[in-house]
Amino acid sequence: MKAYTEPNSGKMHTVNTLRTLFCALILCHLAPMAGAQNINWRGTIASFDGKALGVSLRDGSVVVVDVPESLPISATAAFTLADVKPGMVLGVTTLQRADGSTVAIDVRPIPATAPQGLSAYDLQPQSTMTNAVLEAAVASANAHELLLNYKTGTVKVLVPPGTPMSRAVPGARSDLVVGEAVYVASRRNEAQSYTAVRVQVGKNGIKPTQ
Repeated sequence: MKAYTEPNSGKMHTVNTLRTLFCALILCHLAPMAGAQNINWRGTIASFDGKALGVSLRDGSVVVVDVPESLPISATAAFTLADVKPGMVLGVTTLQRADGSTVAIDVRPIPATAPQGLSAYDLQPQSTMTNAVLEAAVASANAHELLLNYKTGTVKVLVPPGTPMSRAVPGARSDLVVGEAVYVASRRNEAQSYTAVRVQVGKNGIKPTQ
């Protein structure tokens, strides 16, 4: 008797394996971040010669960042509140309102093994990055409310309509095209220039939101 094989099971296994490998590669480059200060750049790609990435910043200046051959490139895909589920690990950038409420200015899914906690972040002045597990989500007329557990505590975060959201997906160096939106986390190198530890580029009109 011929054994039964579930249709497309091999294909799904391959997709899941690739996703796991991509997350592992990202975390390999994220792991050293906890012990060193990253310098983040946000803008559009001005140039890329296969090794050095020129980023045109919002103030009109251009910074050049070395991109190691081993660094996995992330592209960007859409992510919405409809995709948010309890148990998911999220990276949520927030601001504190005058009334004491915490409001999201960026929401993204992150790898389940990413370090959880609160840290200052430079997306906007006085913003905070929260890496946490979503315990619950409640919808209201004016905003969604997310209850986030970051291991040493919890925080309720309001997500108003129109809050920027995105997710990282596997990309390629060929995605680094002039004019595309890009986010680069970098470190100072021995030459006192910059070396990328993470690169996420926009794709299909979806821009990095972090």
